[in-house]
Amino acid sequence: MGIKNQAKKTKLAKYSRRTRWAPIWTIIKKFGAGKRIHPSVITRQRHSWRRTKLHIKPRRQRKSHFG
Repeated sequence: MGIKNQAKKTKLAKYSRRTRWAPIWTIIKKFGAGKRIHPSVITRQRHSWRRTKLHIKPRRQRKSHFG
């Protein structure tokens, strides 16, 4: 038996990758080597599927009465 809802799981995984902080080298490149700043400052999109809804649309299915 496979995964119950594969499409929804992959979309949630994609959104969870978008929540990660920026890598350290981007801070060094943007602000300089001596600047101490948190990586979350650079990250624009912060999503949490627990706190707020992501508004993921359900997968489009073929209507059964069309054949």
